[in-house]
Amino acid sequence: MQYSWKNIPRYIRYVFVQTLYLFLLMVMFRAIFYLFFFKTTITDHASIAKAWNLGVRFDLRLALYGMIPILLLALITRNNFFVSKPIRRFNFIYFFIVYLLLTLLYILDLGHYDYLGQRLDPSVLRFLAKGERADNARMVWQSYPVVRGALGIFIFMFLVYRLQKATWKRFAAQPLIYLRNWPFTGYVTGLVLLFAAGIYGNIAYFPLRWSQAMFTRDNGVTSLGLNPILYFVSNFSVKGDTFSPEATRKYYPYIADYLKVDSASVSQLNYVRTIAGDAAKPRLNVILVMLESTGAAVTSMYGNPMQATPNMKRLADSGILFKNFYVPAISTAKTVFGVHTGLPDITAVKTASRHPKMLDQRIVMDQFKGYDKLYLLGGNTNWANIRAVFTNNVEGVRIYEEGMYTSAKADVWGISDYDLITEASGIFKEDNNKKQPFVAFLQLADNHPPYTTTSGAGDFKKLTEKDIDMAKFKKSGFVSIDQFNALRYEDYNVGHIIDMARKDGYLDNTLFVFFGDHNCVLNPYSFMPLPEYELATGGVHVTAFMYSPKHLAPQVISTPGSLLDVYPTMAKLVGMPYRNYTLGVDLFDSTRVNNKYVFMTYLRNQMPFYATIGDRYLYEINLVTDATALYDLKGDPLKNIRAEQADTAKSLDNLTRGFYESTRYLMFNNKK
Repeated sequence: MQYSWKNIPRYIRYVFVQTLYLFLLMVMFRAIFYLFFFKTTITDHASIAKAWNLGVRFDLRLALYGMIPILLLALITRNNFFVSKPIRRFNFIYFFIVYLLLTLLYILDLGHYDYLGQRLDPSVLRFLAKGERADNARMVWQSYPVVRGALGIFIFMFLVYRLQKATWKRFAAQPLIYLRNWPFTGYVTGLVLLFAAGIYGNIAYFPLRWSQAMFTRDNGVTSLGLNPILYFVSNFSVKGDTFSPEATRKYYPYIADYLKVDSASVSQLNYVRTIAGDAAKPRLNVILVMLESTGAAVTSMYGNPMQATPNMKRLADSGILFKNFYVPAISTAKTVFGVHTGLPDITAVKTASRHPKMLDQRIVMDQFKGYDKLYLLGGNTNWANIRAVFTNNVEGVRIYEEGMYTSAKADVWGISDYDLITEASGIFKEDNNKKQPFVAFLQLADNHPPYTTTSGAGDFKKLTEKDIDMAKFKKSGFVSIDQFNALRYEDYNVGHIIDMARKDGYLDNTLFVFFGDHNCVLNPYSFMPLPEYELATGGVHVTAFMYSPKHLAPQVISTPGSLLDVYPTMAKLVGMPYRNYTLGVDLFDSTRVNNKYVFMTYLRNQMPFYATIGDRYLYEINLVTDATALYDLKGDPLKNIRAEQADTAKSLDNLTRGFYESTRYLMFNNKK
């Protein structure tokens, strides 16, 4: 064997060795992912082995792609490959760049997966948006060991350099082997076939495709079976978000009937509903509190074993809890846009708040006549261009942001939530003392990396593993003690909001609405009524409750609710007349009991879906393949019954596409 290997020309053996090095680099990162980031509900070892098999084939494909320039150069120059100084210089520079880029991209992928539970995809480009890079860079600096990481990369690249130098010297010192034309042709043919076979990656009619990694419903197994860099490239698209007038008109009758528009018209595409006011209702203050990364599953109201949110539970038990409340997408910026505009943010790569053509909207908040309108954020409203969502659509809105508070910054997201609430309460008190009703959007942020917590009033203390039942913790879904403590801190601040409202005298004439913007990344959990971890709906199922001790009686509402419904519901509760131009409805509309559906989007097995969910059925459409599925949530929620329930599937298909196409249309055509 050694004799045969030595008889192969050294430049060909060099290509084989360098291909092996690149392949082993990728396998190393795959092993890191599996050992430290991989989580799944699947216990079948065969499925995990299959994912590994697919993954290493993808890794080999990427390694071969990376070696093509060196292969071509070696075959062209042959025995001059190790003689020429320009070739040696090119070789070192090329491999240095390749190894550095691969290392950085793999580290970025691991961070992306740790943060969002998803492999690297084009949506990561939103963090490079102009005007936001500094904030995102500070978040990374404060959340991750950047200095140690940079030092580790430096050491790794130094070792790569030494390995490359030693490999080159070893092969350059070996004797030349001269080949005649036919033997050389044979080697070239063999190499081309080997590279082609490795890149093809399949013993089948079709080449290896990333969709093959989606052979289970489990995101962890799918992620293990992918190569993140190839996946990123294959799904990268420069096509802008747009809409189809033809598709909008096709499905308009279904959505118009569901929304009960005033005057349905396929030609005019009218979505307006006029809602009369009620002067007899008190003009209560309205405070909307956005709870960062607070899904339903992590809170005490939904049976989480850790019971981390006693304040939220106390308020929900004394107010109105919405058991099945969903946001349209997993993104803070998309939630802020969606709740205020009444439109799901279904942009593909960036967010609607970053899209100039989507920032002119007719919204309900602007129609709170006689109300002060406030937006309060501990950080800077240039984040995700959120400022424009308010200033472009809400006349006279007062924005409070970083630099306007007396409190010092706590981290990249601005002042701490505790300080934000304290200072916001002073602003609310001033309006209340003037008998000036107000509608305010208060955005919390500390339940988010870098998970900054303060002592609050001096009595908030972090817990450690010694302080908690770790058996319960492992069943709760939390991925870290820091994440758990950040949620506890948020709950502490929810209590602080009510304490300040009571102290400053506006509790009794204020309606509080608390809701999460999306769920946090969790380990597998199984205590919820539905297998939402497996369905992937858990990411958009958030906590939501209202509290107003003088005006709301305790109640639990199981009818599905949407983020889009918040402002229409608030306007109705305070008797405010308004015109609804978009897709939200009144959460208390009794005519929709057993006929309420909520639109959502989610990613399962790295595939994007849009869907509607109701009391009984979930209907989803694959955004890439257009494949559809119907699930009976009161039967087997993981079984596709589309064929058995064809009429129901057809009806929900029309409604789901109606939501989707109308959203695409209205994002560009709901201008004031």
